[in-house]
Amino acid sequence: MKKERLVLGGGCFWCTEAVYLNVKGVLSVVSGYTGGARANPTYENICSGATGHAEIVDIAYDGDVISLEELLEIFFVIHNPTTLNRQGADKGTQYRSVVYYENEEQREIIAGAIAKAQKEFAEEIATEVSLLGAVYPAESYHQNYYNLNSSQGYCQFVIAPKLQKFMSKFPDKLG
Repeated sequence: MKKERLVLGGGCFWCTEAVYLNVKGVLSVVSGYTGGARANPTYENICSGATGHAEIVDIAYDGDVISLEELLEIFFVIHNPTTLNRQGADKGTQYRSVVYYENEEQREIIAGAIAKAQKEFAEEIATEVSLLGAVYPAESYHQNYYNLNSSQGYCQFVIAPKLQKFMSKFPDKLG
């Protein structure tokens, strides 16, 4: 097994987490916060927009089963990377589209994935690419949110359609 890591944000972390928990080769997904100045932020802190943090998912995956390129291809399908600081009704810098890298090789792969994805969009991709700093896990009630609350309204009307889009577009990637 070749354990690797990808940290990204594509709006509400509940949505992104729900998709990646269903990807073949993904070992774990932890919702959290990164990209800001405040240590140990809380959900309430980041919702203010003052901390600079984004809602992210910290994905551990087996690089022998799925590649970084494949994970990024999924990312650019399950959210709108052309909207700045917004996904649907979720607005604010904490909902920005962002991919974090740990080394130059990852940064180059991310840049290539953005260039490839850009061909699918008329508008310019606004996804931020940043060096990964400290990652803070979100509160426990945010973890595995969709699976624990699937009958809740937000889950039904926002998360479920993203999950369905993933399943129909990537049936070979279902874990």
